[in-house]
Amino acid sequence: MKKIRQHKILEIIEKYVVETQEQLRDYLEQEGILVTQATLSRDIRELKLSKLSTGDMPGGRQRYVAFHRESGDHENEKLVRVLKDGFVSMDMAQNILVVKTVSGMAMAVAMAIDALQFPEVVGCIAGDDTIMVAVRTVDETKQLMGKLSEICK
Repeated sequence: MKKIRQHKILEIIEKYVVETQEQLRDYLEQEGILVTQATLSRDIRELKLSKLSTGDMPGGRQRYVAFHRESGDHENEKLVRVLKDGFVSMDMAQNILVVKTVSGMAMAVAMAIDALQFPEVVGCIAGDDTIMVAVRTVDETKQLMGKLSEICK
């Protein structure tokens, strides 16, 4: 059932503009799939769905999107493109790197940073337009800034 439900979630967000979990749950119900909010949250996390700003919608609205994981260089190209498209600036505070992004892109950029598996990165926390990247040391924070600067130029 879980596999079917998650496949249906991916179909729904591909077909419709889904801005909230409630909308997603309604679409699932229309397909005959009843789900609790907790299960839906877990599915969203497991599917690694992100919310992206929809430039074609007024009011800075966002929608769920899935980044399809493909192997090899093609995947890295997509991740680098997301990083470049969303990146605005960065600054460091000791071993914390603060990355500013285009509004609504922080989750996608954080996912790209995580997926690119920089050895310096312990983890990321994303808001709407800001990411806090936990880095092991101050020196590694400087190294990571250099790598990101090179990618995003």
